[in-house]
Amino acid sequence: MEEKILKEVYESLRRGERVALATITDSSGSAPRKSGSTMAVWKDGRILGSVGGGIVEHKVILKTIECIKKLESANFEYVLSEKGGLDAQCGGEIKGFIKVFNPSPKLLIAGAGHIGQQLHKLGKILGFYTVIFDDREELVNSTVFDDADEIVIGNIGDTLAKYEVTENTYITIVTKGHRSDSDALMASVSRKAAYVGMIGSTKKILFIMQNLINAGVPKEDLQKVYSPMGLNIASEKPEEIALGILSEILLIRNKGSLDHMKNLKRINI
Repeated sequence: MEEKILKEVYESLRRGERVALATITDSSGSAPRKSGSTMAVWKDGRILGSVGGGIVEHKVILKTIECIKKLESANFEYVLSEKGGLDAQCGGEIKGFIKVFNPSPKLLIAGAGHIGQQLHKLGKILGFYTVIFDDREELVNSTVFDDADEIVIGNIGDTLAKYEVTENTYITIVTKGHRSDSDALMASVSRKAAYVGMIGSTKKILFIMQNLINAGVPKEDLQKVYSPMGLNIASEKPEEIALGILSEILLIRNKGSLDHMKNLKRINI
């Protein structure tokens, strides 16, 4: 069972889902499970394994879901007698620990050209799980992407539309042309990604967005798109443009303020 639990936890993290492990660290008296008993818990209440069943397990599940939502690990302790307030009579006591696992943020890079390559390189340095989408096998199979977590070859719009997207997903659109940019945006715009951005000139962006509105994409969804994407750091080189894009993503992900640190922490000299 432990092997199955760990495998399911790994698969959930690979898909970008938060999951937690609740483990009994100390057990005494007539507690239903012994030290080391482990249960995986998901945000929707799904479980795998057990820490005892009954009211105690119910309480642990609720506490674990709360921890997942807050992204905070925590200890737990329950007394299984009248004094414990759980309406339990078996006696004993259990203590345990809830470890919440937060998956690495996923950086989906639609386009394997110069900027896509730099986004991948910098994304790996920053701890992102990188996924490259392109229909040019000679590019995606180059040594540049040897350490990519996933490479998806095929029509960018079609493959991106089929790829699972979560609230921990950041989508960057830097394809080879207007049509593939438009297809990628169509596949991304109305989903629950934390960030959808597309590179391009004002003229190109307006052209693509008007076409998507005509195709039925809600205007309010398009207004959430970061396009042109990236912070304005007067970038021209691909690596500088990639830095501006990932800086914008980190600003959103970490709820930054865009202030100079020297203005936040005044030092009198």
